[in-house]
This record gives sequence, C-alpha cells and structure tokens, in this order.
Amino acid sequence: MTDPFADVVALLQPSLPFSKMASGSGPWRVDAPATARPLFCVLLEGAARLSAPGEEPMELQAGDFILIPAACDFTMSSIEPVDPKNAAHFVVTKRDEETRHGDPDGPANMRMLVGGLAFGSPDASLLVSLLPRLVHVRGERQFATIVQLIRNEAKEEKPARDMVLTRLLEVLLIEALRSASGGSASPGLLRGLSDERLAAALRKIHADPKHDWTVEKLAGEAALSRSVFFERFRTAMGVAPIEYLLSWRMAIAKKLLRCGDEGIKEIADRVGYGSASAFSIAFTRFVGMPPTHYARAQKDGHLSES
Repeated sequence: MTDPFADVVALLQPSLPFSKMASGSGPWRVDAPATARPLFCVLLEGAARLSAPGEEPMELQAGDFILIPAACDFTMSSIEPVDPKNAAHFVVTKRDEETRHGDPDGPANMRMLVGGLAFGSPDASLLVSLLPRLVHVRGERQFATIVQLIRNEAKEEKPARDMVLTRLLEVLLIEALRSASGGSASPGLLRGLSDERLAAALRKIHADPKHDWTVEKLAGEAALSRSVFFERFRTAMGVAPIEYLLSWRMAIAKKLLRCGDEGIKEIADRVGYGSASAFSIAFTRFVGMPPTHYARAQKDGHLSES
C-alpha cells in the first residue's frame, strides 16, 4: 500500500548538520530565534518548559521527543521560575562534552540531546508545510535509541556513513510523524491521514498521481459527498484537494527534472498531463519558470534550496 508519510520524508532528503548535548542547572532559559534549520531534541534527564508561537506552553519530561520541522522561534527554560532581569539565568557555558545553561557549577536539572536537520529537497518548504508546526512525542523510548544511533554514526567516519545517516533520519522522521498523528494535530498531512475517509483519498493520490482526479472522484474514494469531502479535506489538510494534488504532482515533476533521466513528454505523462505543452504551462505557472529552464538551472547549480 502506498504510504504518503514515507513519500514525503523520502522527497525531503534529510541530513544532520549538527547535534550536541545540552544541560541546565538552577533557573535557566534559552530564547532560540527562528532559523531555516528544523530542530529536534530528546530530553534525557530532568524536566524543562517549552514555549512556541501558536502552541500552549508544555512541560517536558525525561524521554520526551520534540521536532520543530519549520522555522520558528521558541523558548526553552527550567521548570523553576526564571527572572528575566537576572543575567545569570541566561548564562551559557561551553564545555567539551556539552553546553551548560544557567549555573555552570551546579547539579544538572535537565540534560538533552539537540540536533539540527537539513532538508536537501528544493521543495522542502512545500513538503514541510504538510507537517505540523511542532511534534511532541511522549512515552516512546525508541526515539532516544534512534537519536543516539544517529549521533554515534555522525561522529564516525565509517563506510556508507551518509547512507546510514539518511536512513536513520528517515526512520526518525517517520516514527515522529506517525506517533504524533491524530485529530488534534495541526492542519497538514498527519491530520488528513488520521481521518480514515480522507486517508483513502490521499493514498489514491499518492498511488496514482497521473490519474485524472477531480473533487468528485476523490470524494467517491472517501465515500463522502463532494461538499462534505471538500470542506473536511481543506480543514484537515490546510489546502483544497486539487491544490494538494497539484503540489504533489509538481514535487514529483521537480524530482524527475533534477534526475534528468526522462524527457519533458515522459515527465508530463508521469504526473497526469496529456501533453508536454500542457505540463509546461502548469509547471511554469506553479514554479515561475518553464521545466526546461528549471532542469538547466538545477544542473548548473543556479537554484538555491527553498
């Protein structure tokens, strides 16, 4: 069966630019500005408080996993109240084995593994938009194990290191996403797939993106009326059904153009267009340049990741 989770993660092309250990002692606080790099952390010991825009503040416990796929600012602090006027609460001490926040000499009240992810796909912004703003997983011990395997592999210069890292990161992302799925997830692919009716339509789109899908046909796959399906899909996914279909087709087309193994006519057929000209018009409208220009720019390295 087609798995949209796996499709999205595979196209994201995740990599691990950095990871580090961090600890806190006494009252401490970190105000992290938004960066282009998605972040994750596993709380290994103690507790901490996390605040992020659009989310209720949450208390993290040992074993909790946090993934922030999109760029946003957030604050991590001790459970003990922090005085914003006390500079000692914001002190950062660099050590060989970890970064210490707060009292540099006191006993740790928190220890976590923090990592930054990079997504190699030029469609990263599109694909990340399908994911929740923040993923919080509790009670899943395998996350600490997977993250530690990633950390160990990143430190070693073993054969096939990059391949192993890629696979481990894909497993990490898929585990995080499916563990966080449910009706309470923010709009996106996770929430859509948690709805049994919508999941049927989404799997059809991913299994056969070239099919001449209409809202009526997709509603039929979901066993819903057209109007109910349209509103339910838009509410859960954050986009209309045909808009999602177009985005997914273009993500596939971009990947095929980057590979350079097929011509425009073949790619057009793969993503549901009856002619190269119809595909070129749609692609140009969506991407901002004709597919031939896009492929040439990718080959020459003139396009930056979005």
